[in-house]
Amino acid sequence: MRLRLQNYMKRHTPAERFLPGIVALLTLLPFIAAAQIPMHHSVIEPQLPDSADVAEGEKKHFWRATAEVMGFNVALWGFDRFIQHGDFSYINFRTVEENLSHGYNWDNDKLGTNTFLHPYTGNLYFNAARANGFNFWQSEVFSMFGSAMWETFMECEYPSTNDVIATPIGGAVIGETLFRSSDAVLDDRTTGWERFGREAAAFVISPMRGINRIITGQAWRVRSTTGRLFGRPNVAVRISAGVKALEFQGRIGDTHVGFASQIDVEYGDRFEESSKPYDYFTVKAELQAMREQPLLSEIEIKGRLLDREIMKSSKAFASVGLYQHFDFYDSDTIKKYDKVPYKLGIPACVGVGVLYRDGDRRRCVFDAYAHANVVILGSILSDHYQTDERNYNWASGFSLKGGFNIVVDKNRFAFTLNHSYYRLFSWVGYRYGTDLNKVNFRTLNVMGDHSAASFNVTEARLDFKLMRRLYATVSATSYIRSTRYRDYPSVLSSSGSLRAMLTYKL
Repeated sequence: MRLRLQNYMKRHTPAERFLPGIVALLTLLPFIAAAQIPMHHSVIEPQLPDSADVAEGEKKHFWRATAEVMGFNVALWGFDRFIQHGDFSYINFRTVEENLSHGYNWDNDKLGTNTFLHPYTGNLYFNAARANGFNFWQSEVFSMFGSAMWETFMECEYPSTNDVIATPIGGAVIGETLFRSSDAVLDDRTTGWERFGREAAAFVISPMRGINRIITGQAWRVRSTTGRLFGRPNVAVRISAGVKALEFQGRIGDTHVGFASQIDVEYGDRFEESSKPYDYFTVKAELQAMREQPLLSEIEIKGRLLDREIMKSSKAFASVGLYQHFDFYDSDTIKKYDKVPYKLGIPACVGVGVLYRDGDRRRCVFDAYAHANVVILGSILSDHYQTDERNYNWASGFSLKGGFNIVVDKNRFAFTLNHSYYRLFSWVGYRYGTDLNKVNFRTLNVMGDHSAASFNVTEARLDFKLMRRLYATVSATSYIRSTRYRDYPSVLSSSGSLRAMLTYKL
């Protein structure tokens, strides 16, 4: 479908398109504690939440949560219909009946719309429930309801198969990440400008929670406790900025060069057993200013749903857990070659992960991880499917991830190596010989090309300490896509990036 966010993508600059996620990450920075990112610094000790805050925050308000989800959809439809005059927003009883009778289609929106902005909308549904006392799993139901309501009743386009999957599942990943981030900045004991700043920051990070706090009066109510549901957790933030070079198919002489900044956030203790979803999660995002390339080039979120220790001694520690993943890699057409280096979106993915840490030694500390995941819904660049706004195939499959960190000489030097492998299959394709320039986009219902694709992302990173919290960083990333088509020759595409940055570790 052509959701209301499609017009948002068209009418706004790249910076505005991804403003919610960018602001959310940046707003978190002043409220950090300790860290597990390599070469971390302890700032303040984490604290458990107050029992009174937990009891208050777990009071469920079903009708208010439902009204907020439905009210958000109606308000957004009104904006699309009467201000933006979006063609998809002209609804009536006939369009609803047609949607119900026709069923679901794979839609042809842009990668950013389908695999980032739709999950961001799902996060709003999710946090309407989260802010009204519902837990992680219960809030997922509200996200499913909000997505189904929009797809069925609020548009005159057929409901989208990919949206009803990506919106609630990806929305839970982003939603819980932002909900906990907003919790870290709140403090109900404060007053005046400090209170205003904290409430404003929480509103930007989690708008539905901010709206709920205004509705209930929590935004200005002074209490003897902080009001935080998660206390003061371990949080680490690492910011890197510098020069990035991007090459395609080994053409070093035609390298694109620009500015890039990476933000890494780690919440919770990766080696501490947890019982609640997202007691531990990581976020990695890269923003860039490079000719012909998108502003947002990468987002990777890993959230732990549950885990158990399998080894604990003075020499080693290991745990196994269930993790939820959200991956987004984007690049755009290099005009000289009329080629796109890579595109990948994984909004719905879950799997098993193992963490290992070697016992602390005097000169060297080692830790590693490995994940095996089921990709419920993913998307990957296509060499042939160029339809409407889509140049990628919808797919399902699996992914494997692994990596390690080595920290030497008390955080003076660190080396990190990460690798991700995706294997994705598209089986609902168009008939060979179909002229995609003549098909009806509204009724075309395919995942893309009949294909099986592999995508490998390998990153190596070196950090060398310059002074207390400042490091010199060099990193290199390789992107290799191999696609085997049923009706076309196979394609192997490679590209790479090199970064020279300064890193500040908070």
